[in-house]
Amino acid sequence: MTEKELLYVEDAIGHEKNVKAIVLETINLLEDKNLKSFMKSELKKHQAIEAKLMNLLESETK
Repeated sequence: MTEKELLYVEDAIGHEKNVKAIVLETINLLEDKNLKSFMKSELKKHQAIEAKLMNLLESETK
């Protein structure tokens, strides 16, 4: 992977961290159980994406 591609992956990880923070804040503000449930499922998706990106980054830096 090129240096530019590695930087892109690092940026994507940062983006996912920001999205997760926003989703967590939103969950804490919501009162509707259905919306909270939906947002929690979205949070899990972004956690999975972040984990995949971290694994990609780790495999490339070994």
